[in-house]
Amino acid sequence: MAKVYDIPADYMIPRFAEHLKKDKKIEVPHWSYFVKTGTHVEKIPQNKDWWYIRCASLLRKIYMHGPLGVSDLRREYGGKKQNGYSLGHHRLAGGAIIRRALQQLEGSGYIVKKNQGRLVSDEGVKRMDRIATEIYKEIIVTNPELKRYA
Repeated sequence: MAKVYDIPADYMIPRFAEHLKKDKKIEVPHWSYFVKTGTHVEKIPQNKDWWYIRCASLLRKIYMHGPLGVSDLRREYGGKKQNGYSLGHHRLAGGAIIRRALQQLEGSGYIVKKNQGRLVSDEGVKRMDRIATEIYKEIIVTNPELKRYA
């Protein structure tokens, strides 16, 4: 049985985002169509399903590096903001987006809140590992050039 550690993020995140979209437990907030993801970006996300992708990415990051809090995740999803000819400085990502996504994942039963931060629940680990096993069987085993991830 493959784990999330065995699957590259390029394969895991979109597949789990599809799973979250079909699950109907994650609802896209009405304000998400008009908001930037942080002060370091210029435009709103162009992908209409970006909320599910962000939730899946947050879940994978907590699975891999957990326990993590909102401030840790803001730092991870932040980026460099260039101010004219001056040197660029790191800016944090938007906290409301991350906080709301984590609250929805908690309500869905994918993660639990502990004193140190948030961790993936047993049910969340089971679901993510099941999807990782499906991806491993479909993609990794059939493509010989991707055997190095195995």
